[in-house]
Parts: sequence; structure tokens; C-alpha cells
Amino acid sequence: MRVAIAGAGAVGRSIAGELLENGHEVLLVDKAPTAISVERVPQAEWLLADACEITSLDEAALQRCNVVIAATGDDKVNLVVSLLAKTEYGVPRVVARVNNPKNEWLFNESWGVDVAVSTPRLMSALVEEAVSVGDLVRLLRFSHGDANLVELTLPPESALAGTRVGDVQWPEDTSLVTIIRGTRVLAPTPEDSLEAGDELLFVAAQAREEQLEDLLSVRRESAAG
Repeated sequence: MRVAIAGAGAVGRSIAGELLENGHEVLLVDKAPTAISVERVPQAEWLLADACEITSLDEAALQRCNVVIAATGDDKVNLVVSLLAKTEYGVPRVVARVNNPKNEWLFNESWGVDVAVSTPRLMSALVEEAVSVGDLVRLLRFSHGDANLVELTLPPESALAGTRVGDVQWPEDTSLVTIIRGTRVLAPTPEDSLEAGDELLFVAAQAREEQLEDLLSVRRESAAG
């Protein structure tokens, strides 16, 4: 897979390193000469250019990229790069970094963004996830379909504890994608049982999140009654 990353700062270089380790082809683009540090990520391609300019993106052969990541520290730049990648070059997957949470509402399909990653929001969500049981925590927002990656920890008193995954009538537009149980990561099957303390990761439409939270928080006594 070929990935172009706009922004060769610490964030962009870290992403590039991870992708290269996983066997992907990576191009780092930055207009600041001081950001071009080939020795830090020698396996990557490097391009000194303004990623907001069509001529630069032509030089980067963006049309050959499977994914574009807009990872600069400037939200305006990330939006422009995302829009150009999607509309001018037809890049299948565009991921954009959100620096200021107040701008998060802009990072949607209208600007060519498939996945918006807000570092402040993600850090806040991880803090909430560490201390919350039974409460829904949004980890990531997907622009297409108005869906989120959400996490809920199954409370000990939940009526779903001990229930098979296939026997649960999940809300529409939700999908259980992973069960984290201690150090194990499980791909759920209909035969798997839910256990108290399981961290459940769902992709869910935002309109269904409250139903999902209510379903998992129903107590055994209520279910029996």
C-alpha cells in the first residue's frame, strides 16, 4: 500500500515509521526545509513541497496513493490537503489530524475526510475509558455514515454478563468488532460469551449510541423483573 503523509514533523515521522515497519510504501511531504530529515526515516521517500499546491501533489503522484494522511499542525492545511486528495486525485482513504477540537466539525466528507483523528479528544477519551465502567466512550469518528468507534466496559451487574454474543439483539446500525478481555483481544463470534469487565469496541451510528449504552447497563434485577 502506498501512503502519502503531509507534514514531516514528529507526528508525521512517527506514523511513517510504523507504516514502514508494516511493509507499506511511504512518502513524506513538507514545505519546510528544516523538516526534511531523511536520516530519521531513511526508508521513506521525501518531497520538499507545499502539499496545498496542485503542482506539488502532481509531483507526489497522489493518484497512485491508497491513503493520504494530513498530519500537519495546521488544521487549515489539513483540510485543504484532504479536499484535494479526495476531489482532484480520487484517493480512496483520507485521514486527517485535528489539532483544535473546535474545528472538528469541519473534518467530514464535505472536506474529503474519511477519518478525523483529534489528539486532544482521543487523549480525553482514553482517560475516560480508564476510569469508566458502563459508560460509552467515543474513541474515533468516521465521517462517512456518521459512525463512531466507541468503547464500553461491561459492568459486573449487567444483564448481558454470561450471555452469548449471538443471543443479544444489538441496536440497528451497530457492530461489535472486538472484545478485550484482560490481555486478550478477541474477534467475537456468535458463540462467544460476554463476561463482566470485558471492554467492548463497537462501530455504531451516533443515533444508536444511547440505545447501546442503555442495553449494556441494564441490571440483572431489571431483566428478571
